[in-house]
Amino acid sequence: MSDVADTTEPHPGTGIGAAAGDVDTGDGLWSPGRRALTIGLVLNVTIVASEALAVSTIMPIVRRDLGGFDLYGWVFSGFFLGNLLGVVVAGMLIDRGSLARAFLLGIGLFSIGLLIGGLAPSMGVLVAARVIQGFGAGAIPAVAYVSIGRALPERLRPRMFATLSTAWVLPGVIGPVLAGVVADNLHWRLVFLGLLPLIAVASSFTLPAIRAVGPATPAAGDDEHDVAERARRRLPVAVVLVIGAGLVLSGLSDLGPAPIVAIVGGVLIGLPAFRRLTPPGTLRAARGLPAAILLRGFLTLAFFCADAYVALAIQDWRGQPAIVSGIVYTAATLTWTGGAWVQAHRIDRVGPTRFLVAGFAIVVVGTLGFAAILVPSVPLVVAVVAWGITGFGMGLSYSTLSLVVLREAPPAEQGAATAGLQLSDVLGTSLGTGIGGALIALGVRSGSPGWVGLAGAFSVAIGVAIAGLAITRRLAGTGKGIVARPPEIPSATA
Repeated sequence: MSDVADTTEPHPGTGIGAAAGDVDTGDGLWSPGRRALTIGLVLNVTIVASEALAVSTIMPIVRRDLGGFDLYGWVFSGFFLGNLLGVVVAGMLIDRGSLARAFLLGIGLFSIGLLIGGLAPSMGVLVAARVIQGFGAGAIPAVAYVSIGRALPERLRPRMFATLSTAWVLPGVIGPVLAGVVADNLHWRLVFLGLLPLIAVASSFTLPAIRAVGPATPAAGDDEHDVAERARRRLPVAVVLVIGAGLVLSGLSDLGPAPIVAIVGGVLIGLPAFRRLTPPGTLRAARGLPAAILLRGFLTLAFFCADAYVALAIQDWRGQPAIVSGIVYTAATLTWTGGAWVQAHRIDRVGPTRFLVAGFAIVVVGTLGFAAILVPSVPLVVAVVAWGITGFGMGLSYSTLSLVVLREAPPAEQGAATAGLQLSDVLGTSLGTGIGGALIALGVRSGSPGWVGLAGAFSVAIGVAIAGLAITRRLAGTGKGIVARPPEIPSATA
């Protein structure tokens, strides 16, 4: 993947394989020593994927049942605000050496959130449930990324990320359509509650495999106390970041007495917190690791500013049943997986920068195409094709950024680096869903036709994707190969 060798040695006695280096004692992801970890991570990604796709599909029905249109976007934004805290807490536990505790905390809170959401009597309670659920869900990708970094040699990591993307296929094919059928013909609450037994089964497979992953090798001059202390310092900063993001979203949604004050205050306290939780240079897109982390935020903001409202455009504006939204989400999930596999097989030859340029450009084209269905005369097949194109662009670019971060982060800092990546990821998603929801709610309050707010959300998505396309040149100095890691990278908490 690059000419710079990774010198990390295998962890003895883990039964999983090399931690991050090129030494490989097994045959692949499904070899006896790695099979349990692969199956465990795939099962949990499948659960999370099923929930994410199902909620997006059924939300117009939930909104009609519970009311609270102004809180529609908060069902998504609240989830990702909780995610912000979950990512940091998981990173703290991981850096203190406990992948298993991070996993148990995550899956436990995720389940509690599902239970409360399935029983929610109002939109406000559903938003609170989604915050809890998001807190738990934040731990799952952090555990997965660090497990991959510690347990797999570098040559297997692209295939593992592609395999995890493939774990979205079954939920993508069945989940949205099934959720639409259940919500249309039975009740939307079953979409939340029905996942709880599956979580219990998946956890019984995953926990032993997570426990078998060895610890990271501390960096020179670091000891466990230093790592734990840095981890503890991240938590209060993450709380400040969540408060700042919440203020910005509240101001955009006009939920407070002084929206402008809320937005400005949120930015003033949120930006310094984000800077402290990510590698130095992230906000200015410094080359390498900082640029990759910032780009993940741009990518998710662009995608989810539109994705969260795909179902609303189809069901409320075009008057179609939930199953049609499910088909559109299925198309995007399948093409996302296809893009991830193309990336996995070609990134050695093509390099990350070219994949990211292509990915962002395709997201722009796909989102623009989907926005065309706001014109009533445009056939709905355009929505399926266009959102499928957008999904392919995400598949090309999303995992590419994960690989860059794993390559650049020293083994002992993988918890902090992947936490920074996920923070950027979920902050972009939360802001994207919040901004889109605010524009749609503003259109409704002003008495404008339904397409006006949706067009505003899609326009923001396109603009952010174009901005991200411009930043991709900061990822690397050449067209091929992952950026070489510098001798030292300052701590993400600096």
